[in-house]
Amino acid sequence: MAGGPERERRLSPRNVPERRAPSAAFAFRARRSRFEAPLPTSFFERPTERVARDLLGAILSCHANGTVTSGRIVEVEAYLGPGDPACHAAAGITKRNRHLHGPPGTAYVYRIYGMHWCVNAVTREVGHGSAVLIRALEVVDGLEIARERRRGVVRDRDLANGPGKLCQALGITGMHDGLRLDRGSLQLRQGAPVSDDDVVVSPRIGISKAIDWPLRYFVRGSANVSRPPQRLEEWPLATAPKALRPSS
Repeated sequence: MAGGPERERRLSPRNVPERRAPSAAFAFRARRSRFEAPLPTSFFERPTERVARDLLGAILSCHANGTVTSGRIVEVEAYLGPGDPACHAAAGITKRNRHLHGPPGTAYVYRIYGMHWCVNAVTREVGHGSAVLIRALEVVDGLEIARERRRGVVRDRDLANGPGKLCQALGITGMHDGLRLDRGSLQLRQGAPVSDDDVVVSPRIGISKAIDWPLRYFVRGSANVSRPPQRLEEWPLATAPKALRPSS
């Protein structure tokens, strides 16, 4: 998970997807998805890779200090549990990561570099220690509030194009760690479904272990996706090798 120096092995490009805009159908559905129901616990009880891929297009909302800000998720990373060297669960249960171990459908929020918060959605069974890191989103509600929180940012596309940036834009802090994501001040709600044609998979970024595992998913052509290292290997999910596709 994010938390160390952002070092990444640069891979040779192969099957790099064309940088086209998301489909018109996706954009239309997204406009209608801001007030859908919260995602149920059963959504998060599935394999982490599948939850990560299906969170694309979902809406993350935060109520903080009497305000509401929301964003459409466009980039995520899956962290698979104690067998994943890049996952915090590899260190066992600690005071810092106790909420990573469940129950599914709760928030795991931690701080990196002593200054930036990161928010994750816990997956699978209680005690496993897996989660999906929300890496980037497009602010869809409370845009002026997000701009004020991210004062100095010139382009709206840069308000939430990174895990620390999006937490700052939405007002997410350590106070949200361990909260259920289907109620209360921090919620993940149903959004516009994203077809496999609009999904790209790549290795995770900003980590120093298991750097070649293809567990980063993002919306093709989205201007709000974080900037990865150059020459990072990417595959369109629809045509990716079977081994790169999330299990059901």
